[in-house]
Amino acid sequence: MSDSIKEIQSKITSFRDARNWRQFHNPKDLAICISLEAAELLEIFQWSGSETGAEGKEDKIKEELADVMIYCGLMADEMGFDISKMISDKIDQKDRKYPVEKAYGRSDKYTAYEEK
Repeated sequence: MSDSIKEIQSKITSFRDARNWRQFHNPKDLAICISLEAAELLEIFQWSGSETGAEGKEDKIKEELADVMIYCGLMADEMGFDISKMISDKIDQKDRKYPVEKAYGRSDKYTAYEEK
């Protein structure tokens, strides 16, 4: 990976600020934008039947995935969240819910193997 999260976050907010767009970026509208861009990512696979691969779709996937991540970066900035800490905390939480010895090779929800 070439740029750190902080560098990317700075690039996102500098782009926004140079255009005076922060005034349009409230949590509700940013959440809507994230959802819409995620739907555009999903649209790439629409009508693909049983095909689950991404061959030949890589450029469009990169473009839409970048849009999702940019809006996520804007939402994190608006909320005052540290992206690195937020992701690290979430992975730690998932590590507790999905211990390797119970979750390895399984796709079911953690409640399927929780101790009752």
